[in-house]
This record gives sequence, C-alpha cells and structure tokens, in this order.
Amino acid sequence: MITLSNRTLNRTLLARQMLLERTAMPVVEAVEHLGGLQAQAPVPPYLALWTRLKPFSFDALSKLVLDRSLVRMTLWRGTLHLISASDVHLMRTALQPELNKWAKVAMPPAGRVEIDLDKLARITREYVDTEPRTVAEIGAFLAEHFPEAKARELSTQAQMLVPMVQVPPRGIWGVGGVPQNVAMATWLGRDLPAEAAVPELVERYLRAFGPATLADMQAWSRLTGLKAHAAGLDLVEYRNEAGKVLLDVPDGVIVSEDTPAPARLLPAFDNVLLGHADRTRIMNEEARSRWGAVRNGVFPPTFLVDGFVRGTWSIAETKDTATLTIEPYFKTSAKDMKGVVREAKAVLKVMAPKKEHVIAAP
Repeated sequence: MITLSNRTLNRTLLARQMLLERTAMPVVEAVEHLGGLQAQAPVPPYLALWTRLKPFSFDALSKLVLDRSLVRMTLWRGTLHLISASDVHLMRTALQPELNKWAKVAMPPAGRVEIDLDKLARITREYVDTEPRTVAEIGAFLAEHFPEAKARELSTQAQMLVPMVQVPPRGIWGVGGVPQNVAMATWLGRDLPAEAAVPELVERYLRAFGPATLADMQAWSRLTGLKAHAAGLDLVEYRNEAGKVLLDVPDGVIVSEDTPAPARLLPAFDNVLLGHADRTRIMNEEARSRWGAVRNGVFPPTFLVDGFVRGTWSIAETKDTATLTIEPYFKTSAKDMKGVVREAKAVLKVMAPKKEHVIAAP
C-alpha cells in the first residue's frame, strides 16, 4: 500500500479545494464540488469562492441565492451552510437523523424538560409553511404551545427538526436584514425523499477532501456507520505517515509534494480547515491550538503560506478607510509575506472598493 507524505496530502487537498490555482468553474458547480460552504455569517461564502474561482463576481453569487439555485440552511455540525438546491435532498436527508438526535439535547441539562418533539416539528412546519419567520418569532410562537420551555431553545430545536431555508435578503452581498426562515418545501416546491444516498455523499466528500480516513469523514459529516457505506464503493487505499488507512476515489489525482502553493487568504470557517479530524495536512499543532482558542467556535479568517495555515487576518473599516491587518502565528519571511500582502490588496478591492486601503503587516 502506498504511503502518502503529509506534504503530498496537503498539495492534494489544496488542488481538490481549488486553492492551488483559481479555477474557471460555474458557481453552482463549485459549491456542489466543495460540499457546500459554511454560511452562518453572510460574507464567508463570497470570499471562499472569490479565492477559488476565476472569474468570479459577488453579484453572481447573490443572483443565484435570489433565484433559488443556492440556498442557506442548517446542515453539517448544526450550522448554516450554503448549498445548491439540487444538493438539499442528498445532504439534508442524510443529516436529518443526526439533527433529530441533536434536537433532543438542545436544552442545557440543568433546565431540560421533556418536549414532544413530533408535536413541536408539526407545529413549526405549519407556522413556517406560509411565510418567512424570524427565529424570535418561531421561538415565541412555540413558547405559547410549550410554556415549560424557553423560546430560544425551542427555536433551536425547530431548526434541527424542520428543514428551513434562510431567505433573502439575508445572504445577499451588501444587503442587510434580519434572518428569516421559511419551510424548505415551500421555498423549493418539494420535500425531502424518504432515504438518503449516503454512499454518494461519501464519494462526494472524497472528491473534495480525500484521500481521507473514516474518522475524517465522520468529523466533517457527523454521520455514523460510514464504514458500511464506504465498503460498497469502488475505492482505493493509501496510508498516511502515521500508518492510518486513507480512502479515495479511483480517479482521484494525487499531487506531488513539490508543487508550489501560492499564498491564500481564507474566510472564517473555510472548508479546507473543517474537513478532517486530523488537520495536520493543513495546519501544525501549534497553529491548530491558536486557531482553535476562540470563544463559541467562531474561528477567525486565516491565511496560507506554502499551503499551511500561518496566521489570521481581519478587516476594520471607518467611513473612509479599510485596514486589513495580518497577524502571523510564526515568523514569516519577507518573500512569503509579499504573497500574503498581494492577496490582501486584492481582498480589499472587492470588500471595500470605494475606500482607501491600508495593509497592516509585520
């Protein structure tokens, strides 16, 4: 069995995540290839695609959300994701059993009360079926039916149990608005199928994140029983430097560890950082500990040097100025920093096109 070095896995991951070079791919196809994009904040999906696609315009993504080709809904890890309308059936159906389990423990143990979740789901579905509702409205409505529980916890359970779409203008570039949710079946005109094609999901994962272990797949999806689903597929096996078995699709291209990797600025919650249990192929342990030392799992935007996480970045704006601050975790050479600054300047052009740009870098 062939052993793949960590740098080979790094370059292969970057290639499959379209981070070795910007790719000419339609936006919907790119979102599907990536397995959706984490989207609890409106901006990250735009930057995630901007750093991967060429050409790409923010308006193009907004139009696809408006025409319902792309939707924002609760999926992996119980968080909001941007996925294609075509992928809703595959992904939400596969994840629904896990979301049902999470709904049972949505309340903190100290204040947990027994709720009839079937009744809660039925009432929620009727309430969000006709028009979009805010989370606060959903919680208040459910609290009338379940006065023994807190509105906020009820609304969380509702989002797990009932497939809902967060509708525009939320998620549209440059447009604000309070998040509102409507039943997925109402928004897309069809309900979920009875069963999910989990083997297809395994194959899709490997095309975007492979080669990978079963533990990696589970970390990404939170699904159990993946071994049986993978066993029915025509997959190939490798080993990593630690001797663990990696699965991959037979036609998956393995990229040489010597392949150059350009500097890249990634948004918060970028796919490439969240797709594995073992993240050493994209960040070392020190970088991981610093990146993960955040409150409430709100991971910061990061930048890559030579294919690996080297630090974080942020933007602060005033009326006239947009300042992008680069904060390396480790000492970075002037040559490497030049590539990061080049990407930072490009980010400012799309994020704040009408303001004066300032780069704050060591």
